[in-house]
Amino acid sequence: MDEAFDYAWTPISHLLGVRNSDALRKAHETVLGDMVAFGLKVQQSEAIYQGLKALRNGPTWDQLQPAQQRAVDLKLRDAELSGVGLEDEYKHRFNQINRELSQLSTDFSNHVLDATKAYSLTITDPADTAGWPTTLKQLAAQAHQRANAENKSETPATAETGPWRITLDHPVMGPFLQHSRRRDQREAVYRAFITRASAADLDNTPLIQKILQLRKEKAQLLGFDSYAQLSLESKMAPDVPAVEEMFRELLSASRPFAEQEFKALQQMASAGGQSEPLQHWDMAFWSERLREKEFNITDEQLRPYFPMPRVLQGVFELSERLFGIRIQQADGQAPVWHDDVRFFQVTDADGTPLASFYLDPYSRPAEKRGGAWMSTCLNRRKSAAGLRLPVVHLCCNGTPPVGDRPSLMSFSEVNTLFHEFGHGLQSMLTTVDFTDVAGLGGIDWDAVEIASQFMENWCYHRPTLLGMTAHVETGEPLPDELFEKLLAAKNFNTGTQMIRQLRLGMTDMQLHQHFNPMGVQSPFELAQQGAATTSILPPHPEDRFLCSFTHADLREVDA
Repeated sequence: MDEAFDYAWTPISHLLGVRNSDALRKAHETVLGDMVAFGLKVQQSEAIYQGLKALRNGPTWDQLQPAQQRAVDLKLRDAELSGVGLEDEYKHRFNQINRELSQLSTDFSNHVLDATKAYSLTITDPADTAGWPTTLKQLAAQAHQRANAENKSETPATAETGPWRITLDHPVMGPFLQHSRRRDQREAVYRAFITRASAADLDNTPLIQKILQLRKEKAQLLGFDSYAQLSLESKMAPDVPAVEEMFRELLSASRPFAEQEFKALQQMASAGGQSEPLQHWDMAFWSERLREKEFNITDEQLRPYFPMPRVLQGVFELSERLFGIRIQQADGQAPVWHDDVRFFQVTDADGTPLASFYLDPYSRPAEKRGGAWMSTCLNRRKSAAGLRLPVVHLCCNGTPPVGDRPSLMSFSEVNTLFHEFGHGLQSMLTTVDFTDVAGLGGIDWDAVEIASQFMENWCYHRPTLLGMTAHVETGEPLPDELFEKLLAAKNFNTGTQMIRQLRLGMTDMQLHQHFNPMGVQSPFELAQQGAATTSILPPHPEDRFLCSFTHADLREVDA
């Protein structure tokens, strides 16, 4: 019943994330209300709901396969959480809220994309690039060249002479904050990053307030005190207190290490000649200096050993070895949305088709949202028409190629590729024929990261890692010496990383459990209050990260 809906709507939602444009936004907005209404009509159908209940309570229930029973249970739960049991007046209001939330979510995401691509810092003095790795110079010069492609009179930018364009795109911004010796320029970029989508026409502040208000009302219509409680109805965690207790346990374990790491950074900065107190725009810079000192390793040393084609081949070889499959290039056999996008087919050892996938590996800040994600294009489904095999999208925002040279990946980007491929394998290698519970379908959202986290461990498995490295110029694998340094640095700053993740999770929970739309505290004040319990360095007073907090629960995201 929903097959035609999937074929029509899923590509549009996907393209908004990877090939955003004014024309696509307009088309999407034109039909968004109708699509939301259709989805609600199906979820609130009394006929479907009663039919599912008859199955659940009927004499044939025990004859159904466990996967079928799971699908029925989930559909019943989702119908109830979609307002099937509400009286007409309340159901009408519930549907109004959902339509408004869908539009707010789309606007929120578009504002973040537009604000991210609107900022740039042009650097013209070669002295300001002292300490920059070669890759950053190349990327920043290429970014300037592309941004000024229509200006035929301008001298082409080069890595050696510039100009260099620093953007909020992570492959550029991340290394810039790590390596720029111009503290004032780091500060300017950092401030721009933490205030994205918080001013003028792109200000998400009123959207945040409205989203939280509507979500609370939606939850209360369904009989919950808060949206957090409603959200946990479809997750493994039993209740809000259990989640908050988990936060406390993790914070208690990790904060002492984060405090030690911060002291080490303070000492490193002082020894390096910085007399001013550490600020947020100093953290990445001195962390990188400390890592270089303690482990004698840099990303720039590693990048030449991780050209994207070789890393990809390594991921494929590992998957083939683990699961007895074959992954074959199939470029040209399916339409793509950008020249960078690749298409692959997955078969078993005998050549029987199992699945296929798109890979969109590089950042495109003008049209593609940040982060990395796997999403389902088509899920596995068996019907009267036959068996439909799964197709997935694997999307990253890695370092793009420069000139004729392939993308040289940072180790973090290698790790991200393994992570997303773990999600992809779970969706592609499913043997369940019922689409609602095939792949990631039917998996509680707080358990969905297991396969992806598992795959990351192979990045530290010596035979796997060395086998997928090949120096871009010599073809030599990563030397044992560099592998040992990489392994030694694995847990560097993990206390700091953990409390950062806790800050994000705790902020999400506080906003959706404790925020009172009619109270005196704004969402930002509540978030700052939560951050004070986690962060060693208090958030900057101008911090408006909530306005670009897309990876948490401030937008309805198919992550």
